[in-house]
Order: sequence, then structure tokens, then C-alpha cells
Amino acid sequence: MQYKAKPPRNWARTLKGYAFGWSWFDPVSSWALRRLFVPSSLLWGAAEQAGTSLDRFYDVAGLAPGSVNEKKLADALAQAAQARALAENTEAEWQDAFFGARKRDAQTRRKIESSRYAASHDYNLTRRHFGFMLRKHSPRIRSLTQSPEEVAAIYGGRFERLLLDEIETRNTPIEVSEKIERAAGIDYWLRFRSPSALLGDIVYARVLEPHGVENPPTIIFGHGICIEYDHWRGLIDEARTLRAEGFRVIRPVAPWHGRRRPKGNFGGQPIMARIPGGLFDAFTGAAQEWAILANWARENFDTPLAFGGTSLGALIAQYAAEKIGAKNERLRPEGLFLITHSGRMTDATFHGDMANLLGVDLHAQEQGWNRERIEQGLGLLDPARLPAVKPERIVTVLGKRDRVTPFASGLSLIDSWGVPDENRFVWDRGHFSMPLTMIRNPAPVARFREVMMK
Repeated sequence: MQYKAKPPRNWARTLKGYAFGWSWFDPVSSWALRRLFVPSSLLWGAAEQAGTSLDRFYDVAGLAPGSVNEKKLADALAQAAQARALAENTEAEWQDAFFGARKRDAQTRRKIESSRYAASHDYNLTRRHFGFMLRKHSPRIRSLTQSPEEVAAIYGGRFERLLLDEIETRNTPIEVSEKIERAAGIDYWLRFRSPSALLGDIVYARVLEPHGVENPPTIIFGHGICIEYDHWRGLIDEARTLRAEGFRVIRPVAPWHGRRRPKGNFGGQPIMARIPGGLFDAFTGAAQEWAILANWARENFDTPLAFGGTSLGALIAQYAAEKIGAKNERLRPEGLFLITHSGRMTDATFHGDMANLLGVDLHAQEQGWNRERIEQGLGLLDPARLPAVKPERIVTVLGKRDRVTPFASGLSLIDSWGVPDENRFVWDRGHFSMPLTMIRNPAPVARFREVMMK
């Protein structure tokens, strides 16, 4: 891997790191997620199903008719509907410009992407119009947990199909979009149908390639739950830091996020609404999709391949690296880059703060589950005691104050794996301040670059 030049520094992004990349940011983020984002997102999702109908909104949201200020509600529904229509129109134009038969010039593509991005962000922001309801109504994610018998019909009596019987890559064509030239590099998108019969939707992945780097290594990098980079402005995107350090980044959209989000749900909601089945579907589906992307990378680039991610994305990366590598040695990654991860899924699901932060009502027992049975299934999503790649090719970033993917769980995992000290970055941060801290201290990414160059 040879370097010619680095992209100019994004000072607005850097200042965010200096302003918010501190431990005080974590309790503030937790409060905002629990008290503002999730409740308003649930009301926003109900509005998406209701359109401008007040009666339909009351029914979907589970509220008594007339229980809120109906003038304000009608206005909120109208503004959301208007923004949604614009977002849908610009998305259709974007699909045609980037994947359609009629070619556009580079400047036109940039304008269309900018318009699409802005319209999607503005539609997401219409959540704020439902803020007036939060004092009286703070909805929680409704549990849609399947019974043990329903899940066993999919995954087997002992959940043995979570181990993934096979990895199929041959019969999945991938479409490659037109490209956008940026100061930092070139962006384009991949799309293909998910090989998971449980998902079966269209998968999207954004590819970020650096300027001035010959034969960059490739990393498939997963995002966290509720994170939708192509639909919100201002999110701290580790993929950009990785590209700035010379990586080609393939950033797949996780199940039920972004363009894969089911109508009436916010990004990632089905994962938490259907514990444990939602986690099973997301992990097995994502692993099969990452295999498709790994195969595409192997066929198109003669350079090392890594898996990685943050939070949910890191947990998926751990699972995918092991399961894909066990079935197809050619697709096994040469490195892992894991940020705010844990060693056991039960730690992230039950012992961390995520369920509480997302407002999940864990009513699994009412569907016939017991704790032992759930942990049996979730345990099959855990990484093995022996890592999928060599320990010296794993770089990990953990926060001592992380209570979402608990720090002790992640530390225990990398201890058992034998990850060398120079590849461990343990900071006095929590779950949400970690990506911001990495903006001003990209040492973990620089270290991973060194690892992948060996």
C-alpha cells in the first residue's frame, strides 16, 4: 500500500471531536436517546403509517382519540407527510441517476445526491413535530417476540442453524452504481438481493475509496443500531477516518436500517422488538450478506480484506468473520477492527443499558421463553474462544465507561483471544463518546493500517 497524499482535513468534523469527545457526552446521549429520540421516532413511525389521518394515527400509536392537541397533531402529520413525499421523490430520482440506464454527468449526480441527502435528513427531522406529545405520552417499543416454537421452526430445536450451514456467493449478482468524486476520494454504491430467505430485501452498501493510495486494503465495516449514515447529516462516520488512513471501506446497511427500513419503523426497531428472533435474523442475514461483499472484494481487488464495525456492527463483524471463515477459507478476512464490542450477546442485550435506552419492553417470558432458553440461542452468536483471525491482526477499541456493550465483556474477550497490548486501545470513555474521541485521536486506525500492511 503506497501513499501519495492525504485528503484535506475536515475542520468542522475535527471540532466536533474536540467539543463532544469527552465522557460527559455519554450520559447526555443516553438521556436524549431514551427520552427524546426513541419516543419521538415511534410516534414518527406511526405517522408514516397513518398519513394525515388522525384516527389512523391514534389507532397505530395506541392512543385514545382526542388525548392530544389535535390541531398540533394535524399540523405534525401534514408536515411529516409533505417531507416524506419529497424524500420519496428524490430517492426515486437518485435510484434512476445512480443505477438507471440513462447516464448523468458528474455534476448532475452530485446535485442529485445532495438533494436526496437533504430531503432524507429533513424527513427524519420531522420527528421534532411530535415533541409536544412526549410530556404525556412516552411510548416504548412494543414486544413482537415470536414463541420458542416459531423460532425453533426457523433455527432448529437447539438453534443449530445459527451456525450457518453454508455460505452461498455464486448466484447473487451485484449492481455497481455510478460514482461521485469527492475531495477525500470516490464514493459509489453496491446493491443486491439479500441471500437470507428471512430478509429477502435489497441490500445496499456504500463504498468509499481513497485518493492517492495504490492498492488499498479493503474493510467491510458495520454500523451501530439506529445509525443510518446515508439518511442523517452530521453523524460521526468512522468509515471516513478509515478512508483517510488509506482504506477502501465497504459500509453495508444493516438489516432494517436506511433503505431497508420497514414502513412505520425507525432504523433497527425490528431487531429490538423481536428479541431474540430479531437478533437471530439480523446476524444470520448480515453474515450471508457480508459473504457476498467479501466475495465481490476478492474478485475485484488483489489486496488484504478485513472485517470491522462499531457496536452492533462490531458484533456482526465478529460473528461473520468466524462463520464465513469456517465455511469458506477464501473469504476469511485477514484482520478485524472492532470498536465498542462485547464478548457475549447476553451482556450486550441484558446486562448492558441498550434495552432500557431503546425503551424495549422485554416480554419474552410471556411468549414462553425463559432466561436459560434465550441465553442458549444468543450464545451461538458469541465469538469463539479462538479468534477467526490471528490475534496480532486484531485491533480493538474499548471504553472503560461503556455500559451499552459492557467494557468488562469486551475486555474478557480480547484477553481470551490474546490480542497484544499494542493493538488494544482502552480509553476512559463511554459508548457514545468513543467515535467522537477517535476523530481527534485516530491512533487505533493508524495502528490497524500498520497491521494490515504487514
